[in-house]
Amino acid sequence: MSSAWDPYRVIRSAVSSEKAINYMEKFNTLTFIVDIKATKLDIKRAVEELFGVKVEEVRTLVTPKGEKKAYVRLAKEFKASDVATKLGIV
Repeated sequence: MSSAWDPYRVIRSAVSSEKAINYMEKFNTLTFIVDIKATKLDIKRAVEELFGVKVEEVRTLVTPKGEKKAYVRLAKEFKASDVATKLGIV
């Protein structure tokens, strides 16, 4: 990405669909729409910095709309539902 690191430019928005809520409950995973140029490492750094959690895994895909979606699984000591509550998703 750019030379000036800004986690707010990486994470565009949180996803609150039924599937995203299901992933949050079953797999401790948050779902975000992210910058199309963001790497998995960028996404991991941004989530850890913005929400004060530890990320275990990041999976990404590009939707048919051309948006990049990231599935971010948190480490076991953190709860995705706690972060989702702060974001106003749940």
